[in-house]
Amino acid sequence: MKSRTILISITSLSLLLSGCSSIPNPFEKKDQTEGQPSEQPSGQKEEDELEPEQDQNDQNTDEEKEADKGPVLPSPEETVTVNADGEKIVTNVMDPLVLVNKERNLPADFIPETLTVPEIPFTFEEDHPKKQMQEVAAEAIEEMFAQAETDGIPLLAQSGYRSYSTQKSIFASNAEKNGHEEANKYSAQAGQSEHQTGLTMDVTSPEVDFGLIEEFGETTAGKWVKDNAHKYGFIVRYPKGKEEITGYQYEPWHLRYVGKEHAKAIYEQNLTLEEYLGAPVEPVNSTE
Repeated sequence: MKSRTILISITSLSLLLSGCSSIPNPFEKKDQTEGQPSEQPSGQKEEDELEPEQDQNDQNTDEEKEADKGPVLPSPEETVTVNADGEKIVTNVMDPLVLVNKERNLPADFIPETLTVPEIPFTFEEDHPKKQMQEVAAEAIEEMFAQAETDGIPLLAQSGYRSYSTQKSIFASNAEKNGHEEANKYSAQAGQSEHQTGLTMDVTSPEVDFGLIEEFGETTAGKWVKDNAHKYGFIVRYPKGKEEITGYQYEPWHLRYVGKEHAKAIYEQNLTLEEYLGAPVEPVNSTE
C-alpha cells in the first residue's frame, strides 16, 4: 500500500512537470514585446536622416533646370523708350548686351564710363579717342591680342570708341561721297553706331595693307578672329549672309564685346545679336 502511494506520487509529479513545459514563459513574451517598439524608431530615424539629402537633390534638380534655360537676357522691348520724335532710345546703355542698330538709338549725350586705352598694337601711333574702349572690353581684347601674338597672327587694332558727333560727321562725309542710301549700307548714322558704346574695335592686318575690307575675312588674321574671338567675349557683329537682319554689309573686322558666355552661344549657334536677343527687325539691305 505504501509502495502504491509512492508510485502515485511519482507519477503525479512527472505529469505536473511535463505539463509545465507547455505553459508559455511570461518572461520570454515580455522580452519579445520590449524588442518590437525599438525597431520603429530606428527605422524612422533612418528616414529622417534621408530627408536633408532628398531636399538637396531636389534643389540640385531645380538648379539644373534653371541652367538648362540658359542665361537671362535683356528684353528688347523693355530696354527702349520712345522720344518725342518717335525714335527708340536704348536705356541699358552700359549693359554688354546693349542692342544698337538702325531701329535702336543711343542717347546723343551718352559717353561710356570707364573708357581706357587697351595695351595692344594699333595701326597708328598718335593718341586718339578711337583707341579707347570700355574697361571690361579693353581687358578682354588685351587677352585676345596676347594669344594672337603667341599664335603668330599679325593682328592690329584700327578704331574703337567714337562719339555721337564724330559718327555724325563720318556718316555725312560718306553720304556726300556715295549717296545717303549707299552710305547707309556700311556706315551708321549718329546714335546708331556700336562704336559709341565703347564695346567695339575694328581690327585689321598687314595682309590687307591695314584696310577695313571684306578680304580681311580670308586672311590668316581674319580666319583666326572668326574662330577665336568668342573665346574672349567678342563676336563678329555683322556676319556674312545676315545683312538683312543686321542692316549692314559683311564686316569681318568689326568685333563687338558681349562677354564670354554670350559670345560662345552666339558663335556656336551662328546667330546675330538681334537673333540671340529675340529682337524683332525689319529686313533691310537685301542682298538679292
